[in-house]
Amino acid sequence: MPTYRDQAIVLRTHKLAEADRIVTVLARERGKLRVVAKGVRRTQSRFGARLEPGMVVDLQCYEGRNLDTVTQAVSIAYHGEQIARDYRAYTALSTVLETADRLTEEKAPALQQFLLLQGALAALAGGAHDASLVLDAYLLRALAIGGYAPSFHDCAQCGDPGPQLAFNVAAGGAVCPSCRRPGSVAPARATLDLLAALLAGDWDVADASAAQHRREGSGITAAYVQWHLERGLRSLPHVEREPHAAPPQNESLSLGAGSGS
Repeated sequence: MPTYRDQAIVLRTHKLAEADRIVTVLARERGKLRVVAKGVRRTQSRFGARLEPGMVVDLQCYEGRNLDTVTQAVSIAYHGEQIARDYRAYTALSTVLETADRLTEEKAPALQQFLLLQGALAALAGGAHDASLVLDAYLLRALAIGGYAPSFHDCAQCGDPGPQLAFNVAAGGAVCPSCRRPGSVAPARATLDLLAALLAGDWDVADASAAQHRREGSGITAAYVQWHLERGLRSLPHVEREPHAAPPQNESLSLGAGSGS
């Protein structure tokens, strides 16, 4: 049978039969794939630990009639240990992976989404920036790649030059007084500047932002994402935004938790 290799990031897993799993990955060249990993739930599996959500792997598969089958998985980057040490980073990771899954289609190349996801995982593991900022930057950029880039300066409806003072998620971002509609909010100008910096990757501005503007920006980002995805992200309400918060009791920090595996 024809075989292929590709770099891939594991998005989620599901049980199959007694010892197998269906693994959903975002591959660099082939886009989102659902592949069968046989025997990975056995303790003696050769590569079961390499196919957990958040893993970056070099994947070899052979093509099947319905689903392809994994024959080899070699770790390229393992961020799990670093991310699992920080509960805020872990909850952010869950939302990042779910968003990538929602914004991509099976067997449709999505190189930009792959590279963005790869960068987000490295940033969450590296700890150079606040996990909440990394998450919001990822969400805004992922939506922009998907065709839903928000405006934080000029009017998203008529293009009237900003800075505009109101924001409407349905309108696509900042709106002028003439285009302002019910449901618009009036965030602090510093909040919109922060969101613009996250979208552009200006980390000097983002890292220097005040806590109240980060909180307000996270609320706007969450509303914007869930509006344009048309249904809520299940993991987003569980994101731990405040620093130094302890994880809930009995909450597993395994990267496989909540993956359906």
